[in-house]
Amino acid sequence: MPKAYTQIHHLALRAFTTNVFKSLGVPDDEAALAADVLAYSDEHGIDSHGIARLKTYFDLLKAGRINPRPNLKVLREKHAVSTIDGDNGLGLVVGPKCMDIAIEKTHKHGSGSIAVCNTNHYGAAGYYPLMAVKEDFIGLSMTNTTKGVAPFNGKEKMLGTNPIALAFPSLNEPEVVIDFASSTVAYGKVEIAHREGEIIPLGWCLDKNGLPTNRPEEMIDGGALLPLGSTKEGSGHKGYCLAGAVDILSAVLSGANWGPFATPFAINSAMPEIQVGKGIGHFFNAWDIEGFRDLTDFKKSMDHWIVTMRNTVAMEGGTKVLVPGDPERKSYSIRMEDGIPVHQIILDQLKTISQSCNVPLP
Repeated sequence: MPKAYTQIHHLALRAFTTNVFKSLGVPDDEAALAADVLAYSDEHGIDSHGIARLKTYFDLLKAGRINPRPNLKVLREKHAVSTIDGDNGLGLVVGPKCMDIAIEKTHKHGSGSIAVCNTNHYGAAGYYPLMAVKEDFIGLSMTNTTKGVAPFNGKEKMLGTNPIALAFPSLNEPEVVIDFASSTVAYGKVEIAHREGEIIPLGWCLDKNGLPTNRPEEMIDGGALLPLGSTKEGSGHKGYCLAGAVDILSAVLSGANWGPFATPFAINSAMPEIQVGKGIGHFFNAWDIEGFRDLTDFKKSMDHWIVTMRNTVAMEGGTKVLVPGDPERKSYSIRMEDGIPVHQIILDQLKTISQSCNVPLP
């Protein structure tokens, strides 16, 4: 482990995060829920969406930009479909509660679809479909985010990284978890490279002049991420279309702010001059497998699918083929033993939060 990192036990980090949220007026059970969503990222190696984001939630709650005690409201409902107003609450709380509603509808109707407006950043998208997998359902989640991605052939930020995640249960093999941004890379990975003083691959970003760059600071200083695929040769139009679909399902459908009007997830970012809705938006879905085929048969087939993919002949000199979710499971097994690696820059932020909230840092 490089000297720039400090290992912190996962339970100690959870407790610290929970107590920080409680100190900011979040109810005890919801503070623990929000901490669980962030801990999922840190414990599974998704360092861009875990404790590294606590400072932003802290700043926004402290400034009154996020409601610590939201009262969720059903705006519209028809059988298995509903739109929920998140009352400007923490996405880390609004998200799980709305996924629970989708799961409840799935128990009743065979599927459940929930669009959410007036909410905020909800952490790692992969957390939510795993809630459905615990019920032996297929799960899906997506969200729009602060503008940071240029549309295909464009050079200015108009869309968010707009992630999408799905999870599928299996029988004896671990579940399949698909979780990815619709941009070539998540913004958090550019931040990590910047903290490490590293360059990034060409094809990830543009600078403020719309030119390709491999320097993370040039993207952060007025540049833009590229959609998945980046260029015409890489079929960047597909990433743009995927980002558009997420934006429409999460925000246009729910009545949230879409595209460049999405509210920023940063205390020092100015709000867009125009609001076309409320907050940002999420979309959740769950499906009861029994409505399609026998559950056990499906899970056996999933095991077969997983084993078959893993047994693919690897490229010469390459690593073995994995299935979605394998890298995160490997990180989880390591971090449960070794602790969560926290970069010194993030640790300094946690020290500031600790002093402000009078919550001891582990």
